[in-house]
Amino acid sequence: MQNAKEHVLSIIQRLPDDASYDDILYEIEFQRQIIEGRDQIKRGECITHEQAMERLKKWLK
Repeated sequence: MQNAKEHVLSIIQRLPDDASYDDILYEIEFQRQIIEGRDQIKRGECITHEQAMERLKKWLK
């Protein structure tokens, strides 16, 4: 598994040469959110699809 610095460098290397600072920051943040989501799932900090649908039903009444 890559450390954070290696992961960011690989993200930057995959972007086109004309990527803007905003493009780079967006992609880094997007990837960070994916990693955080996976970590939350591993820690059991998630709900099932059925639980989500039940919550939506209550909210949309």
